[in-house]
Amino acid sequence: MAQGSKLRHVVASGALRAVNALSRWSGRGSGTVAGGRVGLKIAPDLATVLTKDRTVVLVSGTNGKTTTTSMVATGWGGEVTTNQTGANMPAGHVAALVGGRSTNVALEVDEAWLAKTARTTDPRVIVLLNLSRDQLDRANEVRQMAERWRTMLTASTSPTLVVVANANDPLIVYAAETSARPLWCDVPTTWLADAVSCPKCTLAISHVGTSWHCSCGFAKPLAITTTLRDELVVDGEMVELELAMPGEFNRSNAAMALTALHAVHVELQGAATRINALQSVVGRFSVRRWRGHSLQLLLAKNPSGFASMLATLAPNEADVWVAINARIADGRDPSWLYDVPFELLRGHTVYCLGERRLDLATRLDYAQVAYEIVDDETSLPSSKATIALLANYTAFSDWLARSQA
Repeated sequence: MAQGSKLRHVVASGALRAVNALSRWSGRGSGTVAGGRVGLKIAPDLATVLTKDRTVVLVSGTNGKTTTTSMVATGWGGEVTTNQTGANMPAGHVAALVGGRSTNVALEVDEAWLAKTARTTDPRVIVLLNLSRDQLDRANEVRQMAERWRTMLTASTSPTLVVVANANDPLIVYAAETSARPLWCDVPTTWLADAVSCPKCTLAISHVGTSWHCSCGFAKPLAITTTLRDELVVDGEMVELELAMPGEFNRSNAAMALTALHAVHVELQGAATRINALQSVVGRFSVRRWRGHSLQLLLAKNPSGFASMLATLAPNEADVWVAINARIADGRDPSWLYDVPFELLRGHTVYCLGERRLDLATRLDYAQVAYEIVDDETSLPSSKATIALLANYTAFSDWLARSQA
């Protein structure tokens, strides 16, 4: 590397640290993005320099990428460089890379940025979880995203790249089938509403049991590396999976995280023990206190995420709180509420919170679910039991900030 280029990268890293420190000190931000933007302005190739001689695992998908990235970092053991705050675009990536010293790197990546991030970081493993609709006011149609990922993997010339891919999501299979080294994971995948027609020929996909196929020949891969049923088997090895976090979707996330760790030669049983002990990720699934209430915070930001979270609720008559906003980070269009299976909440009383509580109440009315619209949150009824609070992105952040561990 030329002396001038090396100096530029040193200056860029220093400026990144300084700006992020100032951001935290001034209270204007979490100190993960502003400095990254400055660093990339000074040295656009900063991510490439910072990942040289490091083992990088990238995790992407519509749902579960923050949790799965945390599982990869936790299961790896020891110090791991990661963007634990969820800043999953290039500015957040370089901030994490400057802030972490470990040569083991686990990065959550926004779906739209995955191709660029893969080009600039030379990952050893890419984990592809799922694809579904999200942020309807600005997100690309899901098939376009699958096409972009497929183009990325087809063009890859890396001799070491391994792709850990969900074999039960047809869009993920379409994206990953041209990769040189796919590791297919047969894991529970309940939301397939965005992949009912074939991405190759547009005919209907037939689902039979845990298998699927199209009459054009496109089908679920046969060469499965990882299988998750009652037990988890990774590359022929049975792994003890007893998660502290709830939900079948988290078991699927853990199975794919462990497959990625196996690909970088991490001992599976020890990794599983560390992942099993993980109780929350950035406040998700944590139990917190607010004004005498005990709340379990559950993030659900789109139809697929809500369907997964609703499936974790006990079939009883306990009250449920649901908070919905429609800010920029959430997507301005809340019509996705009509694709959420809120009918699963029949028998519960749902307290509608957040800026779009009336939209939520209307949807619940159609679903024949009992509800209360809450304009004053201090009037919420007390309960001795822990209350499930489901919230989309910014509403979750609001509740996380106002409650206490």
